[in-house]
Order: sequence, then C-alpha cells, then structure tokens
Amino acid sequence: MGNIFGKKKRTRVTEQDRAVLQLKQQRDKLKQYQRKISLQLEKEKQLAKQLLKDGKKEKALVLLKKKRFQEQLLDKTENQISNLERMVQDIEFAQIEMKVIEGLKVGNDCLKKMHEVMSIEEVERIMDETQEAIEYQRQIDDILAGSLTQEDEDAVLAELEAITQGDTDVELPEVPNEGLPEVPEQEPGVSPLEHMHTPHSLLILSNERLSHCWP
Repeated sequence: MGNIFGKKKRTRVTEQDRAVLQLKQQRDKLKQYQRKISLQLEKEKQLAKQLLKDGKKEKALVLLKKKRFQEQLLDKTENQISNLERMVQDIEFAQIEMKVIEGLKVGNDCLKKMHEVMSIEEVERIMDETQEAIEYQRQIDDILAGSLTQEDEDAVLAELEAITQGDTDVELPEVPNEGLPEVPEQEPGVSPLEHMHTPHSLLILSNERLSHCWP
C-alpha cells in the first residue's frame, strides 16, 4: 500500500550548509564548556576563601593557580567562539554573494537575448520615427491652433485664388444658331379640335349616351 500523504520533497543541502552546521555545533559545544568553566571558577573561588579562613594557605594558593589556568582557558574559548561565529558569517555572506552573482548572470543572459532581438540600428530607427511623428503632430496642433506664419497665409491665399480661377474657366455649352420650328397658322373660326379625326364608333357611342340622358 502506497503512502497516502505522498513523499515529502527533500531539500537540497549543499556543502556550505553542512560546513555552517558543523561550525555552529562546535560553537555551541564551546559555549557549554564556557558555562561549565565559569561555574567551576566561582566554586573554586569560594573554596579558596574558605581555605584561607581555615589557615590552609598552601592549598588555597594551589587552588588559585588552578583557577588562573582555567581563566586562561576560558579566554581562549571565548576567542575560539568568536572565530567560529566569524567563519559562519563569512560562509553565509559568501552564499548570499553566490546567489547575487547567479542573479546577475541570469539578468546578463536575458539582456543579451534582448539585444539580439533589437539592435542599436533598430532602436535608432524607432527613435527617429518617433521624433518625426512628434514633430508632425506638433505641426498639426499649430495649424489647428491658428498659429500660421505669413508664408503659410500667402500659400493658402494663392491656393484659394487658383481654385477660384479654375472655376471661372469652366466652358458653358454653345447656344444653337438655328431658329425654332414654325407653328402652322390656325384658320379663323375653326376649333383646333376639328383638325382631329374622331373614329366613327366613338361618335355613335356618344350619341347613344346622350339619348339616354334626354327623354
């Protein structure tokens, strides 16, 4: 049956991490030894006082010499602890420096790839086009704002005159020289309707309708 919770992901322990761990363990052992010596020195000091009260001066002197030797060991232990702590700090700081260098390396590689994509010539071209676009937009803004120079005003008037002159030069269609066709003269006393030829069937139909209207 497999593990229900799955395997825990193991963290990668480097040689530097092991070295730091060992140094800290040695430092802790020295501190324990230092506390032990300090307690022992305090006891021997009290014992030397008691021996002097009891008149045992020689034993008190031997005990004080031993105490002095242990105090020197205590000083050496303090120096060793300081050296170990300094070594731990140096290793930890070196690890931080390595991470910083790795980050700089990654950033440098990224910059190189970006520089390969966009060359200096490409950047200069884009900057030139941007400057031209800005200048063009500025000219448009100046025109819309009405800030035309005298030269611009003269150019606009010249263009207006050219357009006006072009409109007057448009050719009109020619009027024909031939006269209008003559209308035939009407005979006096004759209605124009008499000239129209009415079909015989229409005249018969009109007479029938009139006969129905009158008794």
